[in-house]
Formats: sequence, structure tokens, C-alpha cells
Amino acid sequence: MRKTSILICSTVLSVGVMGGANAVDSVPVKVMADALHLVLDSDRTVYTQKIVNRLVKKEKVIKASEHFEDDKALALPAQMFRFGSELAMKRSEAMPDVNFSYSLQSLWPVNKQNEPKTQAEKDGLKYVAENKGKNYYTTETLGGTKYFTAVYADTAVAPVCVSCHNDHPDTPKFDFKIGDVMGGVVIRIPL
Repeated sequence: MRKTSILICSTVLSVGVMGGANAVDSVPVKVMADALHLVLDSDRTVYTQKIVNRLVKKEKVIKASEHFEDDKALALPAQMFRFGSELAMKRSEAMPDVNFSYSLQSLWPVNKQNEPKTQAEKDGLKYVAENKGKNYYTTETLGGTKYFTAVYADTAVAPVCVSCHNDHPDTPKFDFKIGDVMGGVVIRIPL
């Protein structure tokens, strides 16, 4: 489990605006999760549409590959998301008051590492797939720690999303269309 925190008091996440012992503002944990998702989803959408889809599908100047280093290609949007998650976790080790985790998961993962593992993840991914436009929020206890867990739909935002998933040899689903829910972003914050 990844580390998380940001001065959390019961269900309120306190964010220190200035240094020292006095936190001046408090933000509800749900609002913090929603804000984190807004940034993550915006970055992921921009990379997918403005970089990968443009260079691979429109201009056809480079390909995207899960073996991007060997193939001298672009990293897939899901890989960029995971790299960001891993870097954020590593950088937060030096910030004891900052503690959260996020991951991209799916009920139809191309990479089996991205399958849901907890019941909250399974329930959340099913909920966002069946209730387009709605998010899933719950709490769960893992390893003795109680977490606020939020799941947000991850949708196909560009043709490259659909073709990559539908054509991949390891995909369990071959009929994704633009706008379909392909998985979900799971954000977890300890309470």
C-alpha cells in the first residue's frame, strides 16, 4: 500500500497553506480526491489527445508501444499514468504530511497487474462502468489502516485508445468505442 497523508483529521483533510504548526485551511477528503482526479485526468487526456493520438493517428510520425524504449516509440498513456504515480509516491517519501496513492485499473485489463484487487476496487469499477458520469466513494480498511477510496471512470478519449485496446493480443474485450468506460482511476487517502 502506498503512503498517504496530508494532515488528515477524521473525515477532513487539512492542507497547510503556509509552513509551521498552523494549518489555515481544511478541505474535505472527498473534495481533495476530486481535485486530485481532476488534475490526473486532465494530464492523461492532454497526453492522449495532443501527443499520442496526434503523432500516431493523425500525423503518423511515430508509434506508441508498451515496449517504447526498445521500439524508440512513445509510451502508452496508461504507462505515463503509472510512471507519474510511481514518481509521486517516491517524491512523497520526503514529505511526511503528504500521503495518498492512485492507480489505473480495469475490469478488462490488457495488463493483468491492473486488475482490481480489493472489494472496493471491484465494486467501484463496476459502478462507474454501469453509471456513466458518476463517481464511486467508499471507505475500506487495508492492513489495519482505514482509507477513503474514490473510483472515477476512465473513458476512451481518442481513437488511439480504442484501437490499442481492441487490437492488443492480451485484451479480454474487443469492442470499445470512443466514450466507453475502459476502466477507472482509484484514489486512496488514509483517514
